[in-house]
Amino acid sequence: MGATYGLVAAVFLASVVEAVEALTIVMAMGMTRGWRSAWAGTVAAVAALAAFTAAAGYALATWLPRTALQLTVGTLLLVFGLQWLRKAVLRGAGLRSRRDEDAAFAAQTSAALGVDGTTRLGLDWFAFTVTLKGVFLEGVEIVFIVITFGASAHDVPVAAATAAAAAVCVAIAGLLAHRPLSRVPEHLLKYGVGLLLTGFGTYWAVAGLGVFAPGGQSIAWYGGDWAIPVLIAAWFAVSRLLVRAAPAVAARARPHPSARVRRIP
Repeated sequence: MGATYGLVAAVFLASVVEAVEALTIVMAMGMTRGWRSAWAGTVAAVAALAAFTAAAGYALATWLPRTALQLTVGTLLLVFGLQWLRKAVLRGAGLRSRRDEDAAFAAQTSAALGVDGTTRLGLDWFAFTVTLKGVFLEGVEIVFIVITFGASAHDVPVAAATAAAAAVCVAIAGLLAHRPLSRVPEHLLKYGVGLLLTGFGTYWAVAGLGVFAPGGQSIAWYGGDWAIPVLIAAWFAVSRLLVRAAPAVAARARPHPSARVRRIP
């Protein structure tokens, strides 16, 4: 049950973050080039993502034995989680700028206004392709999270439904606000998602290491599923230490202003 709650929380929060960024692209294209083309690109991207999720989820769930699946899923979650956590640490330490949805919307709008229109199949092709590409790329990471979490918990439909619900909530909020959702605390959401992914990824990757042992049985964690919140707390503690240490490390890595640059003959 705890794994299911974690699945829903991680997928929902990650989907909200990516959906907010995708919404910025859709709104910029819709307001400048036409909503018909923007929605057509969105629908095409969502259809492609849904097909990819179904095919990859089925393949993972049926082709790999349970222990190998845990190892594969855990490794993928660790890769994605550490990427999200690394960016959150850098932002928290002031070494990486935080995403500004208003600035991103202005940049997308400016680019859309500066391109001549080309009509294909009754659609503004620029708006269609930009929306299709933007929504698809923002959704790919969510697809992998849905597949990995869903396959490991044997609940791909629940993970997919959670991602869809998050996207619908963001779309409704954007339509009601008539502007990008710049007030959504993306930094905190990404930080939370990174902790969830690394915590669950560690849990499943270690359990899946049993595939190399005689018999190929999963390695059991002490305390069972209760080890997951402990792992998340441990990753949180590590990330806070890194946030404090990162500025000093970055300062030492910078060349001193008085240092002379030696010319290579």
